[in-house]
Amino acid sequence: MKRFIFSILLLVVVLGCKDPGNKNITVVTAEEMQAILDLDEVQLVDVRTPEEYSAGFIKSAQNIDFLSDTFEEDILKLDKSKPVILYCQSGGRSAKCSKKLVEAGFIKVYDLQGGITQWKHKGLKIEGLQ
Repeated sequence: MKRFIFSILLLVVVLGCKDPGNKNITVVTAEEMQAILDLDEVQLVDVRTPEEYSAGFIKSAQNIDFLSDTFEEDILKLDKSKPVILYCQSGGRSAKCSKKLVEAGFIKVYDLQGGITQWKHKGLKIEGLQ
């Protein structure tokens, strides 16, 4: 029952943070993203450069470099029917990437507000730190 109530509350919060320009994109806080990762089967994508990714990333994230020449091809390897959570360093690239994914036909896209910088600021775990 607690899980059901938590899911409903999460849904209400997430719906309140929607990008007003696109109903398929939801900007989420680090805490909301962590809850989504725990509850849903989502695809987590780090859109930073490989060098940025190797300096530390969120567990289970795959790296698809937004600045890469193969970016358009790489995103098409994702499952369009499953939600995607995007993040970058501070939120700029992931916001641009969110729009590209929706244009490519993705049903649900979450964008981490403040990027991995905000994730770290909240004290959440980072993998691959050197």
